[in-house]
Amino acid sequence: MSARRPYTVRFRTPDNNTLENCFYATDAFQARLLAMEFNRYINDHPNRIDKIFSATQR
Repeated sequence: MSARRPYTVRFRTPDNNTLENCFYATDAFQARLLAMEFNRYINDHPNRIDKIFSATQR
């Protein structure tokens, strides 16, 4: 099993504000999948994701 690290998924709302959700995942792709699972707006609008980054990378 791979170690999980904190990832931040940054996305834009319909009024163009930036919001972030944080998840523990093995990689950025898994963080994207988790964001889509737990956030209905991201699930409905996955192209609104701006950036996915490890919390240590900003």
